[in-house]
Amino acid sequence: MKILDLYILKKFLKTYVFAVLIIVAIILVIDYTEKVDNFIKKQAPTSEILFSYYLNFVPYWANYISPLMVFISTVFFTANLAARTELIAILSTGVSFLRLMRPYLMGSALVAVITFFMVAWIIPIANKTRIKFERKYVIDTYYFSGRDVHIKVAPDTYAYMETYDNNSNTGYRFTLEKIQNNQLMSKLMAERITWDTTRHKWTIHDYRIRAFEGEGKEKLTYGTKIDSTINLSPKDFDSNYQLHETFTLPELNAHIAKLKSRGADGVEVFVVEKYVRFANPFAIIILTMIGLIVSARKSRGGVGFQIALGFMLAFVYIMFFMMSKGMAESGTMPPLLAVWLPNIIFSGIGVLLYYTIPR
Repeated sequence: MKILDLYILKKFLKTYVFAVLIIVAIILVIDYTEKVDNFIKKQAPTSEILFSYYLNFVPYWANYISPLMVFISTVFFTANLAARTELIAILSTGVSFLRLMRPYLMGSALVAVITFFMVAWIIPIANKTRIKFERKYVIDTYYFSGRDVHIKVAPDTYAYMETYDNNSNTGYRFTLEKIQNNQLMSKLMAERITWDTTRHKWTIHDYRIRAFEGEGKEKLTYGTKIDSTINLSPKDFDSNYQLHETFTLPELNAHIAKLKSRGADGVEVFVVEKYVRFANPFAIIILTMIGLIVSARKSRGGVGFQIALGFMLAFVYIMFFMMSKGMAESGTMPPLLAVWLPNIIFSGIGVLLYYTIPR
């Protein structure tokens, strides 16, 4: 690695880390101010506030703002290099602009790889603890309010509950139907079904089973109690508050497959989350290159214009990303296209801006 590469790479990483720390510190203060009343009202222990919540809060937000901070950091320190004529001196020695991009590409690629590793495995584990704390001490107690719940629990088996109480883990007016080749093979009906927390099984109370054996034959069975290992758990009726952020990448893939097999609603949120985890690292690289191109010119008015332009482009990117993400989650746009569309468009903008750079 050349001295030039090391010089720019150090400035890139130092500015990025400093910017992230400053913004995260501001977010911490704002978040504590907003939630301190909840902490006092629900008597959250100080140790849990510090270690269960804020210790896991910092990496979440550091990753969340990473693409924006990389972009702003690039604009800020590159504009200063240009204002001090350092870039002119570098380019005048015969270094091409493409060659100048190398340390920026190396730095952004390093941040992108770390970001992907964090968002795929580390941060979801931290989010499990953070979101558990929020559900206990910040947001209101969750009560499952759904009625007439239909769930596909196997390729040919369907479960139904009229109501479900998530405090006692009890479902009422339960049925379990097995259908093959559009024919009803058996139907279990019960007054209620309860979850056994020690054996991790469902107990079906006051049941009757109708089994259809063909040729008009029907077998009817009654009982007061029977255990069942249905592919169903109390987690299926738990709060979905930020649930997509608590899954590691393998867990997220498994959950998406589970929802699709059941034909459940809301799968788009999890699919979008999966694609975002792959798209964000590329966004870091793209925004870094745009930041370099935007701020590489020396301006008579100083660095203010380049920094303002950088903030404007960053704001446009975030707004565009949020809009396309919202459309994907609502089902009006394919998730893959929605997540990658901002990167595709801003890559095109970067190519166009590249040809405006004076050589």
